[in-house]
Amino acid sequence: MLGIVTSAQAADSLRVTSDTVLRTTASWDGVRYERYPSGQPELTVLKITIPPHTELSWHQHGMPSVAYVLSGELTVETAGEGQVRHIVTGDVLPEVVNESHRGYTGDQSAVLIVFYAGVLGMPLSNTTGVRTTP
Repeated sequence: MLGIVTSAQAADSLRVTSDTVLRTTASWDGVRYERYPSGQPELTVLKITIPPHTELSWHQHGMPSVAYVLSGELTVETAGEGQVRHIVTGDVLPEVVNESHRGYTGDQSAVLIVFYAGVLGMPLSNTTGVRTTP
């Protein structure tokens, strides 16, 4: 035999795998998601790059969203309870809904893929202007 590989044999040697990186009914701070916004569904996926030593504005999301850390690291915190979580490459974060929060980077940048499950015309986030004392 000449060692010819058929496409079926090649497909058998390259197995498709699927790993669940997140399945949750609550955001990272433990608050359960209540419901999706009503209206025509609109899914949005953003690739967000945050430079080193950057502090994002306090903001809120009115819809469920999930951030996957493609590279780097980011610290997120809520304004109300002051909860803090540090996430790194490969982590996935179910975002808080209708709660003021922000993220900030340290010595390295962070690249995130963020998935938003909203409705047509709905803003992905709203700046809240929350201020805290250092």
